[in-house]
Amino acid sequence: MELSARQSEILGAARRDGRVSVDGLAERFAVTPQTIRRDLGELCARGLLARVHGGAVPSNSVANTGYAERRVLAAEAKRRIGEAAARLIPESCSLFINLGTTTEQVARALHGHRDLAVITNNINVVNILSGAPTKELIIAGGVVRPSDGGIVGEATADFFRQFKVDFAVIGASALDADGSVLDYDLREVRVAQAILANARQSILVADAMKFARSAPMRIAPIGEIDIFVTDQPPPRGFTSVCRSEGVRIELAGGA
Repeated sequence: MELSARQSEILGAARRDGRVSVDGLAERFAVTPQTIRRDLGELCARGLLARVHGGAVPSNSVANTGYAERRVLAAEAKRRIGEAAARLIPESCSLFINLGTTTEQVARALHGHRDLAVITNNINVVNILSGAPTKELIIAGGVVRPSDGGIVGEATADFFRQFKVDFAVIGASALDADGSVLDYDLREVRVAQAILANARQSILVADAMKFARSAPMRIAPIGEIDIFVTDQPPPRGFTSVCRSEGVRIELAGGA
């Protein structure tokens, strides 16, 4: 079940500020404290927040949120980001698509493109694009991670090093103000780095909530990305780094 707009905002505020209070949220959204408690109860039941006296705090930031929960977070923003990124990719080209719920939205928006060669380590991307017009789908070999349909590890990174493609589409678990593109899993990081190194142009897709999250491992500095597609203007410091590194920022849906 998708989070409501209010629940998504509550989650973003908790991750940005470190804590939210029932009374403060009730005043902010002009609803009763009971309504906020129900929202917090649902977010906690999904493992996204943890209850404390008078409010809630983010769940542990050293482990990523479960795949099913990530799919409903900022779902509309991810859809718009996917459509915006797909518009940057022409027909008759080759591309990598990495793991992530936002990259899967890019795949969904590419369904009508013709003559694409899509190379991925994401079973969900294959399922999305199967039966689409004139596409060649190539998937990395290895053990499929049942939690999210991902294939990761050094052998997967070696697989991607066999290719040189036109575009790479990657996601991120978190974005730091200094321009770091971050993730939780070293195996995923190694694959993402191989993907970036073997594409002529790279596209990072990530919603604004990623600026309120923290992750311990760096995929790359933002300067290694050509285009960053997001749903809201990034924080000033991050925008400044993008400008100095020549990274183009695309806002989905004119946000």
